[in-house]
Amino acid sequence: MIAFLSGRVASRGGGTAVVDVGGVGITVHCTPATLARLRVGEHTTVATSLVVREDSLTLFGFGDDDERDVFERLQTASGVGPRLALAMLAVHTPDALRRAVAAEDTGALTQVPGIGKKGAQRIVLELKDRLGAPAGDDQPPAPDRAAAPASLPWRPQVVSGLVNLGWSTRDAEAAADAVAAEAGEEPDVAVLLRSALRRLSRA
Repeated sequence: MIAFLSGRVASRGGGTAVVDVGGVGITVHCTPATLARLRVGEHTTVATSLVVREDSLTLFGFGDDDERDVFERLQTASGVGPRLALAMLAVHTPDALRRAVAAEDTGALTQVPGIGKKGAQRIVLELKDRLGAPAGDDQPPAPDRAAAPASLPWRPQVVSGLVNLGWSTRDAEAAADAVAAEAGEEPDVAVLLRSALRRLSRA
């Protein structure tokens, strides 16, 4: 198993990043939040999980070991493959997923594209004793709606993340515009992306 990659970020975009490790460019599939933390040209370390199929070897990258471990445990539920597990971590943090499963909050799980009510019920049933207890309160602070959003350097990242999760460009752009008021002076791309996903899921 490849537990992590450490090297220079050669490129990123389209849901993937390429990390230059000793002169070899390795592609990793990441959540939008993880991609948002990577800077082209800078050194990085990402926790990884290797998914082996008959016709492919796919490496997934995460911001920390906990996110990687939850990604792997999510796939122990029937019907949850790596792509759906990645989408779940794009919408919810690891602790938010733990809380949703522990509280049998199927509504939170159905915010993830590709998960319906029956699928959410199955995930709760099968993962209730596997994800563990939440490590802490990871709820984002209430947005300062009075703060005027600055220029929007985060907008392309949010739109790209939504499109990679299956939404149309038109819907993704509309959702990004809808959460602009939540950006504040120092926008957190991961928080804005999750807010945009919740808006789209309610639509």
